[in-house]
Amino acid sequence: MSLTEDFLTPEDEKEIVHAISLAEKNTSGEIRVHIEAHAEKPPIERAKEVFHALGMDKTEAKNGVLFYVGVQDHSFAILGDKGIDDLVEDDFWDCTKDLVIGHFKNKQFRTGLVEGILRAGERLKKHFPYKDDDANELSNEISKG
Repeated sequence: MSLTEDFLTPEDEKEIVHAISLAEKNTSGEIRVHIEAHAEKPPIERAKEVFHALGMDKTEAKNGVLFYVGVQDHSFAILGDKGIDDLVEDDFWDCTKDLVIGHFKNKQFRTGLVEGILRAGERLKKHFPYKDDDANELSNEISKG
């Protein structure tokens, strides 16, 4: 098995996808998780590449959020699209990132991602509340590279 496949169990992945669904009931924001073994670039730069490759920059409200994990590199980044960045303070993602990393340090990868995703949904609710006609623009499935 590869590093990315060993990182989370199938049950972990189901719980994370469920957390994305729950979080997106609070917000029109679109949340994705991407896991890969290794990247040659710093995590935020690589997250930007993945963000565009997944089409996350194409949401109507520019409110996509990517949780990027580099397994071998022990790297993590949260990246929000322009619509979010235009409205929130510069350190908007810091507390969510710290929460996730705190769990990662204890090898609680599923818990870190689930709690981070749910927190992101709560935080986005203020600026991008869920609407009855909201369409799920992006897959909730975990992507792997």
